[in-house]
Formats: sequence, structure tokens, C-alpha cells
Amino acid sequence: MNINRITLALVLCSAALAPAFAAESRVSAVLKAIDDNYKMKKDMRADVTLTQQKAGQGTKIMDMAYFRRDSDDAFLIAMRAPENERGNGYLRVGDNFWMYRKNTRTFQHVNRDESIGGSDAHGDDFETRKLDELYGPLVKPDGKEDFGEEMLGKVPVHRFEVRAKVNDVDYPRQIFWTRRDNGLLLKQESYSLSGTLMQTAYFLKFTEIEGRFVAVKQLFIDEFEKGNKTIVEISGIVPGKLEDKIFTKAYLENLSK
Repeated sequence: MNINRITLALVLCSAALAPAFAAESRVSAVLKAIDDNYKMKKDMRADVTLTQQKAGQGTKIMDMAYFRRDSDDAFLIAMRAPENERGNGYLRVGDNFWMYRKNTRTFQHVNRDESIGGSDAHGDDFETRKLDELYGPLVKPDGKEDFGEEMLGKVPVHRFEVRAKVNDVDYPRQIFWTRRDNGLLLKQESYSLSGTLMQTAYFLKFTEIEGRFVAVKQLFIDEFEKGNKTIVEISGIVPGKLEDKIFTKAYLENLSK
């Protein structure tokens, strides 16, 4: 299972507060509203904990410090737990993505899909990519978008389906459930090209930071390998200008000491 790479970028989820849906495409309007909320007004740091459960393997808890700068999509991850990962880290600047290993004190240039600490999270899970550029509305045979209203538990939501417009996405088909009153993304189903449900994500708890709603607790359920799930918890969020030196190899190496 891969944690959805669109939603994890600190999962700044869809609170552009009741967008006015364009008549020609209600789905595109919602996607643009989510994109507007992805971008933080300032740089930020946060603590991220991943609790990963795999069938027959027990529970693995990963703790990391996370620094993010949206102006150029740079980020730094410093691992703090488990013990065998402590001191390791990851740095993304421009088109370059490096993995740092404390035991050898070396940096290795890796791909965007590099696993973070051996978890289901990958480097590009921490990127911010625009949904409106990646996905478009699914149009039914009658020419109308797959967009409707229903209840998710006791919450009135919009439900709509999208299809990928580009090839480099994990899931070519997605279904979203967003609150009708404020646009918050509450649930997301991710499907393979063949239509197999691969993952279900729930966004369970939000906090408001600098006019953006951040999903600080998320649950990702692996629908393909039953019994596997990952809980993502974000805390200690501090918005504010970060020094350029943070997004450097020297800073990451110094953190590992």
C-alpha cells in the first residue's frame, strides 16, 4: 500500500470554505478549492508520526521532524524513531531528492518514490501537486459529471469521481467525499486502472493554521492487502519563515548528530 501521494503532503485539505461551483464543472471547482488550501501562506515545521499495522507483522511506529517550504516545494525529513532509523533523513530541493544515512554519513540521490524509513510513505507523498492539474471529472454517458449529494454518516457531503489526466499518479481513478458546508475532504477511495479498490482514506481530525485547515489525523486502509493500515498524526505545527540553511545537506547531517 502507498499512502495517497496527493493527500499526504501534510494533507492540507479542501477548506476553501464553500466554493462557488462553476456551472460548467462543479468537480473542477472543488478540486481547485482543495488546491487553494494545499498551499500554506508561510513555511512550516511539524512533527509527524506514522503508525503502520501490517497483517502478521505487528505495529511499527515512525516519528519524524518535517520542514516544508511551499515556494519551491522543498522539504526536509529527519527520522527520530524507530531506533534503527534514528538520524537518517531525506532532503528535497528543486528536482533533487537525497536520502541520508547516518551510519555511513553519506547522501544518495534517489527517486521520488523512495520509501521513507521502510514505510508505506514515499518521498513524493510529501510533495504538493495540484489535483486540478492531475485529475478531471468523470463524465457519464449522458454527458453529465459524476457529482451528487449524499450522507456520510450524519454529515451532508458531495460525492464525485475523477479520472487522471496524466500518467505519473498512483491511482488513475479516485472518488471523493467533501463536506457540503465547508468543502473539507472527509473520505477518498483510490482505484486501479482496472477498477479495483486499492485504498480508502479517512480524514478524521482537522486544525486551522494560518487560514488553512490541516488534517492532523488520517487513516489509510489497504483494500488490496487486507489487514494493513496506516495512521498519520501531525502535531507541533509551527508556521513561519524558515532559514534557507534548513534545506541543505549540512543542516540535515547536523540534525543527525
